[in-house]
Amino acid sequence: MSEPASISLGIATRYATALFELAKEEGALKALEADVAALADALAISPELRATIGSPVISREDQGNVIAAIGAKLGVSTVMANTLALMSEKRRLFVLPQFVAHLADLIAVEKGEVTAEVTAARALSAAQSKKLAEMLKARVGKTVKLKTTVDESLIGGLVVKLGSTMIDTSVKAKLAALQNAMKEVG
Repeated sequence: MSEPASISLGIATRYATALFELAKEEGALKALEADVAALADALAISPELRATIGSPVISREDQGNVIAAIGAKLGVSTVMANTLALMSEKRRLFVLPQFVAHLADLIAVEKGEVTAEVTAARALSAAQSKKLAEMLKARVGKTVKLKTTVDESLIGGLVVKLGSTMIDTSVKAKLAALQNAMKEVG
């Protein structure tokens, strides 16, 4: 990991941990979870927001006004709004994506959940997603949330990443293994 990325992650982790502990003390983890989801969605769909929080050219005051307006529009809790205002005041909004991701991780750990990244050749139906989540839950003993993406280059099958474990049942991987085996033969 590069040094600037490591520094950014450290900053985001400190803010996220402090906010998580405050929300936990106040019994406001449900509200915090809703705030995290809303901010994650806003960051995902708005390149303008990502550009604004990452720009050193935009003044501290302007960044503060933007994040306050977004927080009000999203209806974030008071503790989240105050944290965002503090981050803006300290010129730390550039770590907002890492901050949101770390908060989501802390909330998931508190709830006993893990997230599995699933890449499939085609979109999974609700029944397939449910069955896969149940199979993974049986394997890890925790509730599993699926984060699915579609990659048609897999041809068929799935690639599942759960923590440090990766299960690749894609046709693409099987063809690559067959190709390597044929190269070894001669």
